[in-house]
Amino acid sequence: MELYEKIVWYIEKEAEKLALRHHAYHNALHIENERKRQRSSSPSNLKVVSKPPHWSQDKKFDPFYVKKHAKTIAYSIASKIKSQTYEPFEPAKNKVAKSSGGYREVAMYQIPDAAISTFFYHRLLSKNKHRFSSFSYAYRDDRNVHFAIQDIAVELSQNSRLFVAEFDFSKFFDAISHQYLFEQFEKNGFFISQEERSVIKAFLKGRDRGIPQGTSISLFLANLACWKLDKQLEKEGLQFARYADDTIVWSQDYTKITKALDIISHFSKEVGVALNAEKSEGISILCPNAMKSEFHKSKDKVDFLGYSISTDKVSIKDSSVKKIKREISYILYKHLIQPLKSSPLKALKIPANNKDEALLSAICEIRRYMYGNLSEDMISAYLNGRSNRIFFKGIMSFYPLINDEVQMKSLDGWLVNAIFKAVQHRSILLASHHQPRTHIFPFNVSRRELLKICNRTRINKMKLLKFPSFLTIYKAMQKGLIEVGIVGVTDSKANTYNYI
Repeated sequence: MELYEKIVWYIEKEAEKLALRHHAYHNALHIENERKRQRSSSPSNLKVVSKPPHWSQDKKFDPFYVKKHAKTIAYSIASKIKSQTYEPFEPAKNKVAKSSGGYREVAMYQIPDAAISTFFYHRLLSKNKHRFSSFSYAYRDDRNVHFAIQDIAVELSQNSRLFVAEFDFSKFFDAISHQYLFEQFEKNGFFISQEERSVIKAFLKGRDRGIPQGTSISLFLANLACWKLDKQLEKEGLQFARYADDTIVWSQDYTKITKALDIISHFSKEVGVALNAEKSEGISILCPNAMKSEFHKSKDKVDFLGYSISTDKVSIKDSSVKKIKREISYILYKHLIQPLKSSPLKALKIPANNKDEALLSAICEIRRYMYGNLSEDMISAYLNGRSNRIFFKGIMSFYPLINDEVQMKSLDGWLVNAIFKAVQHRSILLASHHQPRTHIFPFNVSRRELLKICNRTRINKMKLLKFPSFLTIYKAMQKGLIEVGIVGVTDSKANTYNYI
């Protein structure tokens, strides 16, 4: 296939992806507005479909325009690449909030330029991925985040105690030295053609250092920049896992683990990226809490990419659990509490005949958040063997490798309590509006009875009122892992996950 034909294919694919994303947004908005119309006779907070603001900056941000003119655009770009005069247009900038505070600036390139970046990323990766370390898990089509978690968990489980070193670089993408990066083109056996070098430098033009976030070609460059770090850790016989700039190293030998610190410190100076002292845990000894340690800094678990990993279990890390609880709490507030905060009440359906539609809508949205598009009946059929395959989405699809049943049971207990408290608060608010409902369900039952009645109630022959369960979806994912493995259970976009 000629360069022009390949570029046409990548441009059309990128445009189709963004067009489908916009259609999905449109459809989800329509469904949400329909739900609001059903809950209220006069909904006042209906959302209106809007185009992303950067679409108005240039037509080549609009996927529908680009798809229509893909061949013309591709012909122009192919000519420029052949003559090595290609340069991407100025990208739009978007700020993404960081979990540690502050914002990360992400570049949004025009669709043809994004397609070129993806094309060259795949081209470079296909002929060079064998050169990357097997302990490098980010931005590859033969590794993903879940492989990293499984490898770490298996290694840690085989030792009752060992030394771990955790390091994080400060603004890794923004600070990589161009001189260091370009030197790697000539070293370590990577195959990079003159045409590819020209495109890479075009995407880096206008920067003194660093590589742009938000474009595929930077993913290859990030792994290229870290090749030397990975190789030096391997030569010292150290075991490690690196996902982009997040690195964890472990060893039973304290001398070796201190060598890891020297290697990483030297690498940070060479590549021009400083170590993040606040986020880097440094060297610790990993052992159970009950085990005494002569080391001044010990811990019973390490956090990595949304997971918490110890020598005997894999859990969702504490900060991620808090975010999950916060999201569910907001869903309960939005459906059960917020509509009763105004005075007088407007277009609100008051619970009657032992039914509260707001409770039903809240439970359904929590289920969608946890399970994606899976229903209770679908999960039950899968667990009982009546269904051969289901596809996991929702928040729990981010954590297929957890094995901490105690944490799942604890989350289920919290969820039951959160729903019951929200119902009781709703009862108080209804009474304050002279609409007491303490004589009807769900306001006249205990916590235990609320769970029991909701779980056995069927609406239109479906378990719509049944409380979602972390333990249930966990068991379904465990079954999926055994039957089809990590790739079969996780979303195909696993490498694009934004782990909370």
